[in-house]
Amino acid sequence: MAYVFCNSCGHRNPPESGFCSSCGSVLDLREDRTITLSKTDSFQDALGSADDAVVALGEIVPGQGILVVRSGSQAGNRFVLAKETTTLGRHPDSDISLDDITVSRRHVEIKRTEKAYVVRDAGSLNGTYVNQTRIDECALAQGDDLQVGKFHLVFFERAEDAT
Repeated sequence: MAYVFCNSCGHRNPPESGFCSSCGSVLDLREDRTITLSKTDSFQDALGSADDAVVALGEIVPGQGILVVRSGSQAGNRFVLAKETTTLGRHPDSDISLDDITVSRRHVEIKRTEKAYVVRDAGSLNGTYVNQTRIDECALAQGDDLQVGKFHLVFFERAEDAT
């Protein structure tokens, strides 16, 4: 299920929503959406919006997904999934290196298929989670939360242009 994110508060809404179920704001056209990923740590509240990660969906290259790190030491970093298979892990040779003991050296692979990006756990010790559910393999959808060790990465791809 592809979710609709509110531009005002960042709340995730069902795709058929016209209004945000959290703040009541009007949800805009698909190609005009911009998402702000706010810090989820209550101790970060004093820092304000300067630490928020802003993702303009219209700026994502068609056919390429991105991962935005929502938490962990690399919060705010963006990684483009440009290769057919992208590896994530603690090993320095990983396409996306996540340097923390909670991440296995070869933790997860994301493969771009014709229809979707498919994430597959590569036998990690701590497991891989999508939307807080442990997975061996599953397709990623817009706004899915991918947890690799203590890192939370949010998956985005460009919305198809309405014709």
